[in-house]
Amino acid sequence: MGISIIMIEDDEELAALLADFLRKYDLEVTTFPDPFIGISAISINKYDLLILDLSLPGLDGLEICKEVREKSDIPIIISSARSDVEDKIIGLELGADDYLPKPYEPKELYARIMSVIRRYRKSDKEIEQKSSFILNEEARTISFKGNILKLTQAEYEVLSLLIERMGCVVSRRDLIRFAPSLRDEGESRSLDVLISRIRAKINDNSKNPEFLHSVRGIGYRLNR
Repeated sequence: MGISIIMIEDDEELAALLADFLRKYDLEVTTFPDPFIGISAISINKYDLLILDLSLPGLDGLEICKEVREKSDIPIIISSARSDVEDKIIGLELGADDYLPKPYEPKELYARIMSVIRRYRKSDKEIEQKSSFILNEEARTISFKGNILKLTQAEYEVLSLLIERMGCVVSRRDLIRFAPSLRDEGESRSLDVLISRIRAKINDNSKNPEFLHSVRGIGYRLNR
């Protein structure tokens, strides 16, 4: 399984150098010099790890770390030239998984990435066993609390994408794009109807949802 990385780093020359190096190891790297655009990307797309600079234009990296951790369980490696030990302590307390002071060798960054990813993947396997949703792609079935759901093709396509991006906001555009059966219906309005049907099948209250949450103006997020 490939590893998709997002890097929020305003030193574009450094970001390009690191991204080129990591791609040699078949890591997919997307870089953002603008922290606000980077945060938006995290809320919409599925990434396996965030590399975060602290000294960014318009928004401190520690604030980003705090905001991201409140909304997502994505692994975070802080990559910073700030030498204040307090920054490191605060970053780790806010939920960062590692802190790598600049300058460093790209090989060390790669080693840190793989170490963090291994820890998370082990944890994910343990969490998956406790998840309310189990996706079986080979059988094309989805189980909820141990029972296989009776889903239409469009319902399966939408719910499987939400499960794959569990905990992240999936945009309406992506849901329609990755659900051919829904796209064939020609109207995004049909997505709302389909979401309502899925909620009914998992007994989720739309006014106070436990699992399937609507994010106004963006899309939907599924919780475990």
